[in-house]
Amino acid sequence: MASFSTILSPFSLFLLILLFSTQTHLSFSARDFPLRSSDIHDLLPLYGFPVGLLPDNVNSYTLSDDGTFEIQLQSSCYVHFSDLVYYGKNIKGKLSNRSLSDVSGIEVKKLFAWLPITGIKVTPDSKSIEFAVGFLSEILPVSMFESIPTCRRKACLEGKTEAM
Repeated sequence: MASFSTILSPFSLFLLILLFSTQTHLSFSARDFPLRSSDIHDLLPLYGFPVGLLPDNVNSYTLSDDGTFEIQLQSSCYVHFSDLVYYGKNIKGKLSNRSLSDVSGIEVKKLFAWLPITGIKVTPDSKSIEFAVGFLSEILPVSMFESIPTCRRKACLEGKTEAM
């Protein structure tokens, strides 16, 4: 019969230590994650946002320790949610938990005018998102943003085509 010391060889002791050290490294804070993620769509849920808030053509992004971010798209484009939304090639703002402020580079078409989206907040119950357009706002269900939308160079709205 084998003794405990022969069962617990140096190799199995190493695996045991590795197992315990791995478990302590599995809990990342949201601040640790941006350094490990190459896709901003993976980062959004860590801050309380759905993955479909940004289109599929994100080329790169930077996120500073103070939450300031800059996103580079491959090209500017349109996405149709409940309204037509324009994403410029460069999107900037400040990210915090469930909130984007000082946003630039995203516009929404309301009636005949393009209005800049200046802020985005997810409600505490995570069921709706409030989009600020200056002093006005609109609340939409989070379910509209569950999947990453396809970015289009042209967008149709009520039978009319808008081109870049």
